[in-house]
Amino acid sequence: MVVETPREGRHDEIEAIVDAKDGGVKPVRDEADKYTVVGAAARETFANWLTPVEEHFVCHRNDIPDGDADAWTVSLTGRVEAELSIGEIEDRYPAVAVAHTMECAGNGRGQHDPETGSVQWGFEAAATAIWTGAPLESILRDHGVESAEGTWLTAVGGDPADGDDVFARSIPLEKAIDDCVLAYEMNGEELPREHGYPVRLIVPGWYGVNNVKWVEELRVADAMVVQGSLDRPGEHAYWQQEAYRIHPRETDPATNETIEAVDTWEQLEGGVDHPYTFDANVMSVIGTPDGESPATPKADGTVEIRGVAWAGDDAVDRVEVSADGGETWDDAELFGPDYAGAWRLFRYDWNAEPGRHSLVSRATDELERRQPATISAPDAWRKALENDEYPWNEGGYAANAYEPNGVAVEVGSAADSDGTE
Repeated sequence: MVVETPREGRHDEIEAIVDAKDGGVKPVRDEADKYTVVGAAARETFANWLTPVEEHFVCHRNDIPDGDADAWTVSLTGRVEAELSIGEIEDRYPAVAVAHTMECAGNGRGQHDPETGSVQWGFEAAATAIWTGAPLESILRDHGVESAEGTWLTAVGGDPADGDDVFARSIPLEKAIDDCVLAYEMNGEELPREHGYPVRLIVPGWYGVNNVKWVEELRVADAMVVQGSLDRPGEHAYWQQEAYRIHPRETDPATNETIEAVDTWEQLEGGVDHPYTFDANVMSVIGTPDGESPATPKADGTVEIRGVAWAGDDAVDRVEVSADGGETWDDAELFGPDYAGAWRLFRYDWNAEPGRHSLVSRATDELERRQPATISAPDAWRKALENDEYPWNEGGYAANAYEPNGVAVEVGSAADSDGTE
């Protein structure tokens, strides 16, 4: 069993990251005192489509490895046997750029009542970047992998654990071949160390835990990672089979070698006993107004509400906004870039009356799944879905309730405007 013990070095890492990102991020409370975690410092991050590296959240458990691109290799194991240098990954295969909304599976954990352990995220652990790298399809087919049906790809990180666990995550090979890349650039720049340098797996639209940093092994096999499935010492299955599973309190999830339903929400609706966190649930966040200062209407009396919405592998179909805490709703307009696996911008011209208002947004995906209002009490479990609630779960994973992400805004008079639009 993996034990969460404090890691003194994380404090120095956090300070260095905050300093390097020039105030675009801020530390997040970590009850385990184990994780290196920083999140977007300003709500306005969520008013723009592309997240600058300086504002992109960071989350990892182990120390950042001393990666040297000239010496680093990625081993292909299981059904294939090969070793690739970073130079081969960059030069031998086509370079593709993918837009990906990365969201920590624990985003919203701090909104659970009672609190669950570990990192107490609000909504700040989500971001969209452009990741450039080699498509996994090209790499795997080059090494004879043709069929994806019933097959899994396990990525192993090269970050050194202070215990005996190995950070390994499995995704269906079908997803890996469809749109995943081994990335070596982020927003057109060399991959930063805290984001996985020299090479990281990018799984568009899926929770951040699946996007393994510092990749050193890719294993093609018939099953997800289970204990003993890797040719190395240590505990192999914790991060797949125990952590990042959605379940009620005091429950030990059963190990599965494979599952049929990988859509996280489908699993929540009964597809898997204790769901795995794979693709992201439908979600939205208002970026502006940010509530930090009074909002002044334009000459026509309106205030633009702008934000982002995403839905994992699925498309966002609709975003609604409310200026009265969810009592009444109006449709917002979706606009801007529209890429699979990345969030959409939304906006709404709000006829704002002077005074204090509670702004919230809720998104609906193409499968008619809509953000619930709140997070349930612990004992509700899956019955919560019937009551417009997201199930409280012991790990605090995959939460997407809209009320906790609302923003209180003070609206001034249009007469206070300087006349500009």
